[in-house]
Amino acid sequence: MGFVRSDESKKMEIEELKRMLVACAAVHRRKDEEEFKGARNNINNVPKEIGGDGEEKLVCVTSGVSFLGLAIVNCLLLRGYAVRILIDHREDREELRELMRRTCSNSVSVVTAKLTEADDLTAAFEGCRGVFHTSALADPAGLSGYSKSMAEVEVKTTENVMKACARASSVRNCVLTSSLSACIWRDGPLQDLSSPVINHESWSDESLCIDKKLWYALGKLKSEKNAWKLAEENDFKLATICPGLVTGPDFIQRNSTATIAYLKGAQEMYADSLLATVDVTRLAEAHLCVYEAMNKTAFGRYICFDRVIASEDEAENLAKEMGMPASKICGNAHDHIPCPFELSNRKLTSLMSSTLGRCYTESLSE
Repeated sequence: MGFVRSDESKKMEIEELKRMLVACAAVHRRKDEEEFKGARNNINNVPKEIGGDGEEKLVCVTSGVSFLGLAIVNCLLLRGYAVRILIDHREDREELRELMRRTCSNSVSVVTAKLTEADDLTAAFEGCRGVFHTSALADPAGLSGYSKSMAEVEVKTTENVMKACARASSVRNCVLTSSLSACIWRDGPLQDLSSPVINHESWSDESLCIDKKLWYALGKLKSEKNAWKLAEENDFKLATICPGLVTGPDFIQRNSTATIAYLKGAQEMYADSLLATVDVTRLAEAHLCVYEAMNKTAFGRYICFDRVIASEDEAENLAKEMGMPASKICGNAHDHIPCPFELSNRKLTSLMSSTLGRCYTESLSE
């Protein structure tokens, strides 16, 4: 996307990819052994394929070597998909290919394409049945979080991804990672709003985001709205997931840009009961669930979170994880007055309950 990650962050993601590939290889070896034993006991036992032919099982993940991207790749591999990881720096390509050669991974391939070039993306997506666009931007300075110019880049790159999805003859479905921040920043007194519930039908106010300089929220908001417009014009299936603050192992080091950017306005979100988080693995599971249901029941937008920061203790624990004072999140807790806003992810919870079983129901709360 034209932004360079820090060497430390890059090293952490490469090590995570290595660990993931080794783990997935071990899982598939066990599955192969079990299938072989089953075939010996019953010659009529034919393993079922998830998606039919090979093309059905090939998907592309943009920014695949990122905090969320890797989690999605991991879920896909464990589910039996072949994954094409899209990167935009050629110097990373050989390192990744060597890593996959050493781990004997045949389910992962790497392609280089600039997200600023729609033609490059079209070629990269060709042959894939689905695309996961994770919208993972990185601040080159590693400090400011997310600038106004980065919001403009995000809008443009998302537009290019949508155009490429429409042009690539094989692509049928796209799952776009948006943000809860594209839903919660609404202008006007509570009594003037149609409902105190924030759900998949809620949209942030663009002028409010500009006035408050909430560039991350603005970038996600404009990108998602533009994506829906292009999907409708080009008649391809799109679903968007709007997650809260993405957490997980070493998230502040591995996902610093999005974390810092998301927390701009944290005190207001906390005061309004709108500061929510989601574990990166659970978020990746949600992406896979929505993708697999897009040809049946999945449609539109989905809010994803597993925890709302509702107490001073919870705010302090979150701040501690990020190495910042709790006042950055909850301000003066003694002046905190609970607000009747309510976050709801009922739509996603219902989908995951009906499609992937009860194991996911417990991992996502309303």
